[in-house]
Amino acid sequence: MTQPLASADPTYVVTIARSWLGTPYHDQASLRGVGCDCLGLARGVWREVVGPEPFPIPPYSRDWGETGPREVLADGARRMMIEVWPAEAGPGALVLFRMRPRAIAKHVAILTGSDSFLHAYERLGVIEEPLTPSWRRRIAFAFLFPQR
Repeated sequence: MTQPLASADPTYVVTIARSWLGTPYHDQASLRGVGCDCLGLARGVWREVVGPEPFPIPPYSRDWGETGPREVLADGARRMMIEVWPAEAGPGALVLFRMRPRAIAKHVAILTGSDSFLHAYERLGVIEEPLTPSWRRRIAFAFLFPQR
């Protein structure tokens, strides 16, 4: 895959992402320490690492089993991030998970190490946890944050 933009420093991305740890879960929110969902976490990290969000995010469904012809999250990420093969994604990469077979990718996380990731999870808020084989096999897409 081509990389037209330079990527942000992965150590900085991980540091910013970890500053969101403990933020409560709140559907479609994106305020550190107040509330966010998984996409809201990614949006907040974007604002701190890259700058203002380039377009508004329309309301979205929470259904992880949603199917359809378009990978809406991946298409949106391609408009503003650097796509990499999931197997090549390292710390600081944004990953999109396909939570159910044949469903579109609907869960977003940021890799914090070779075997760990950070995400917002309902009832738990923003947490960091091991990237177990079960999680790893669900990764459908991976992206790098561009430099500011």
